[in-house]
Amino acid sequence: MLTVHFGAGNIGRGFIGEVLNQNHSKIAFVDVNEQVINALNKENKYTIEEASDEGTLIEVDTVYGINNAKNPTEVIEAIAEAKLITTAIGPNILPLIAPLIAQGIQKRKELQNETPIDIIACENMIGGSSFLKQEIMSHIKDETVAEYLEQYVGFPDAAVDRIVPQQTHEDPLKVTVEPYKEWVVSLQGMKNTELKLKQVHYVEDLAPFIERKLFTVNTGHATVAYNGAFAGYQTIDESLKDDKVLKEVKNVLQETGALLIDKWGFDEKTHTAYIEKILSRFQNPKLSDDVTRVGRTPIRKLGYDERFIRPIREAYERGLSVNALVATVAKALRYNDLNDSESVELQNMLNEKSVSYVVQEVTQLNNKDIQKRIVDKYEEISK
Repeated sequence: MLTVHFGAGNIGRGFIGEVLNQNHSKIAFVDVNEQVINALNKENKYTIEEASDEGTLIEVDTVYGINNAKNPTEVIEAIAEAKLITTAIGPNILPLIAPLIAQGIQKRKELQNETPIDIIACENMIGGSSFLKQEIMSHIKDETVAEYLEQYVGFPDAAVDRIVPQQTHEDPLKVTVEPYKEWVVSLQGMKNTELKLKQVHYVEDLAPFIERKLFTVNTGHATVAYNGAFAGYQTIDESLKDDKVLKEVKNVLQETGALLIDKWGFDEKTHTAYIEKILSRFQNPKLSDDVTRVGRTPIRKLGYDERFIRPIREAYERGLSVNALVATVAKALRYNDLNDSESVELQNMLNEKSVSYVVQEVTQLNNKDIQKRIVDKYEEISK
């Protein structure tokens, strides 16, 4: 079995690669990082270290790399024979790989490969695989190829959860990860229902799992980053040693938790325990992560359907509290990292336009009351 995986970064190697390898899959890592690709082709294996007291080492073998910038034809040929395609590259990069995948699907058709294949986008976004499908379809002009795709290519959405901090090692392939991992895949949209990976949880309805993860892990992590940065801290675990920051994060997760319980019927005690588990993961000193890595791309993170604005919208509609979420959005607007292009763009917008204009432009909120509450909080903390 061959899996083509787009993204040879820490999450790709340290999470998706591990699961694929334990399912006895050969992995073709596709990336533009020449150092990593060359190392994969030289070693054909790498080591994962768990950030725990035991420091468990896991070897992942039968891997190789393809530089898609230099060798697109090799990627197309790999897609033509693959049993599975996965990604872990970031939502913003998905459109960039779509043309290459489209060519790979066309090649499968030309070779009359009628073995069903699924393409799973393992990204921090709702509907990542569905989004990637639309991007791929936009590059398919031949109706017969489009018909082939609809018949033989599945795009099941997924939710993934594993903290892989920013890190450096002498070995460019080694990666440190937390022991915890969760990969949930929707049965809806699958074409190859006979291929089910061990350590992957397949469900009929993915929405509750995606939102539980997004509104707890992603919202929580970003909340630590923006409150931590506002308080002058450099790392996530350092930020959480400040009782005030910890309280602000707990307040946010209490609000998103109330929404999830109300919307999906989660058991309150079970969800409270889930929140505590997430917080303990953030506090793990062996997973020390930079605030700048977690807080980067604030414009995307303040999007209409993203980790802050979506729960604010839905909680507000249900008459639930959004005070802590609003306060964190205000701090996200204040987030200033000169090395992050979105942060620079956001601060430029705030310097040139009114706060209310920027809030509307970035969040796309139509609710004037929520907009005003965000603006008022921003102005309050800016004094």
